[in-house]
Amino acid sequence: MAEAHRSCFVAGFLLLILLCGCKARIHQLTLKDEIRSAVDLNNFGFYANGTLDVNLRSLRLAQQQVNYTVYPVGFSLSRSRVNGVLSYTAEETEICPLSSPKSANDEPLILFLFDINDLSVNMKAIGTQDNILTAKPKGQRKARDTQDKTPENVNKKTVEPHEQSEVDKKSEEPPVKTKEEKTNPEVESKKEEENTFNLETHPHLILALDKNNGSYNFSFHMEIGPKAQGLYTLKFHYCQNRVPGTKQPYSFTVDVREKNLDGFLSAAEIPLSRLYICMAGVFFTAAMVWVYTLMKHRYSVFKIHWLMAALAFTKSTSLVFHSINYHFINTEGHPIEGWAVMYYITHLLKGALLFITLALIGTGWAFVKYILSDKEKNIFMIVIPLQVLANVAYIIIESTEEGSSEYYLWKEILFLVDLICCGAILFPVVWSIRHLQEASSTDGKAAMNLEKLKLFRHYYVMIVCYIYFTRIIAILLKITMPFQWQWCYEFLVEVSTLIFFVLTGYKFRPASNNPYLQLPQDEEDVEMDEVVTESGALEGISKVKKTSNGRERQKESTL
Repeated sequence: MAEAHRSCFVAGFLLLILLCGCKARIHQLTLKDEIRSAVDLNNFGFYANGTLDVNLRSLRLAQQQVNYTVYPVGFSLSRSRVNGVLSYTAEETEICPLSSPKSANDEPLILFLFDINDLSVNMKAIGTQDNILTAKPKGQRKARDTQDKTPENVNKKTVEPHEQSEVDKKSEEPPVKTKEEKTNPEVESKKEEENTFNLETHPHLILALDKNNGSYNFSFHMEIGPKAQGLYTLKFHYCQNRVPGTKQPYSFTVDVREKNLDGFLSAAEIPLSRLYICMAGVFFTAAMVWVYTLMKHRYSVFKIHWLMAALAFTKSTSLVFHSINYHFINTEGHPIEGWAVMYYITHLLKGALLFITLALIGTGWAFVKYILSDKEKNIFMIVIPLQVLANVAYIIIESTEEGSSEYYLWKEILFLVDLICCGAILFPVVWSIRHLQEASSTDGKAAMNLEKLKLFRHYYVMIVCYIYFTRIIAILLKITMPFQWQWCYEFLVEVSTLIFFVLTGYKFRPASNNPYLQLPQDEEDVEMDEVVTESGALEGISKVKKTSNGRERQKESTL
């Protein structure tokens, strides 16, 4: 248990550190001296009339001369109907998507190629398009300045002397501004500089690339059309680093703001807030039914039963905070730190309680024995720290931008550690099954041991099915379903967890006729019972039989 206390302390300390850098859904990513050839900025499911705002700031490239015509730099925005196949920007070949774009399944692809020498951005729209792009065209400011200096405009601006006083009076009067212009002083200037283009009729555009103190800036706004809704992936490419042996560092800061009409959540995440609060009510109801069962059979209750109740209540509480967290992300664009802290704490406790409870049930602790063997103790020495590591990895993934280099590292760590924990909790069950198989053929109590053996085999199958559905089937469902139905992955996970909890509680419920809760009789009691039965000396006298539920009186009928 000391190991568990140390692990919980470390997890709590890391939790406080990680939450200090908790990111919002209105993303901001800063990379310095990055050498990756492609950076996944974000995935987001857009409905019709959803908006995407991208603002690239302080892009600094390497000082070495690079042929950006052969090895371009820029963004790619691809769309897929499902999460599993993002057709355009998948790194399946060594060819940079910006230099050799290809179309698949007639899905749209939008490329933004930076021309560093000409200070322009070449926008190419491939496939069927139904999006509206708002950006600053190349040379618009120069054209406006040149137009203002023409003789015709100069003559138009010349006024008569007697009209000069009236002009001065009008110029002194402040212009009337709308409410929107008062609250957003940059709106008017942006509207003057940026133009709106329908990509269906303008598949090729030359946009402006600003340069300031050696760094480059670029921004655009896009509105998703009714025919173009889907799962979009935004990536930044630096194709020079795809060449083996040449890694040129670059740095930039990018702000990404994605929004559907209903809020800041992706299409697959919009139903999650309601799903989690409903499942929290179901788990709470199941926990109350379980507590009622424990109170009804209080003389048959063990410590493990109350641990199972604590797990159910912790799961319900975690879902409540998870629902609240998604609600604020949807409305505010970022999580509220206090609610996020509560969710991460309850999520950590739920994960630790789940694997500890399953392992204890598998070993038979508190049911048939109160001391764990050395092998069983080693399992807990492995599972508890791994569960802490898995929860820390989950928190890092939730609080880190997708484009950061450590994001995918921690994602792989979480997947690997979770599989190790799932495999580790099967060992106590296998050991118990093997022990019961040996005991049923040697100690003369075959009937009772065979009943326990049957129950353990059912429990083993239940754990395997739970792991299979929540780790394999659910993931396959997520990557094959349309983007707006991918919330069914979370629904399947929660329903599978509920069914597993209910079946486990039913199999190991506190009842006198549960074979798992019955201790075998002592050998002396069995021998004495045989002697008394043969002699008939105590015919008609009841005998006390020891069980794990206390003491039961059974009427013995003797010959």
